Amino acid sequence: MTPTPPPPPAAPDAQAPAAPAPADDWLRLDQQICFSLNAASRAFNGVYRVLLKDLGLTYPQYLVMLVLWEHGALPVKQLGAHLRLDSGTLSPLLKRLEAAGLVRRERSARDERSVEVRPTEEGAALRARALEVPRRIAAATGFEIDEIHALRTRLDRLTAALDAAAGSA
Repeated sequence: MTPTPPPPPAAPDAQAPAAPAPADDWLRLDQQICFSLNAASRAFNGVYRVLLKDLGLTYPQYLVMLVLWEHGALPVKQLGAHLRLDSGTLSPLLKRLEAAGLVRRERSARDERSVEVRPTEEGAALRARALEVPRRIAAATGFEIDEIHALRTRLDRLTAALDAAAGSA
């Protein structure tokens, strides 16, 4: 009688926590969460670059338009708060979007110091064409929708924890 071969090893569970690395390994590149997040961000940007080309938008411009499509006209300061960008970074983005005819910047009638940004008709119409982008991004990840939501929730928690840590440092 031939012995039965042992079953193949179980695939590692993506949800199971990895064993902590020995302290000597903490400075290895493959142990850095910041590197993994940066690599994922760069990969996302590559996919977005291809998908947004037809819309004539860069990824940062797309983010601006997402906020404006969601909230309508906003002061630059509030727009920057939503995007976690300062006005020095946001202003050139808005100038390019305005030159493309997608947004209009105007001094606030209530406060001359404040500039409001609103989508133009062309910018508002672009939203319909952009509706396909999130579905195509989700497909590119290979994740199920519940996995995407869970990952986003964890990343939001991570961001909040890091903001708190930076604030207390």
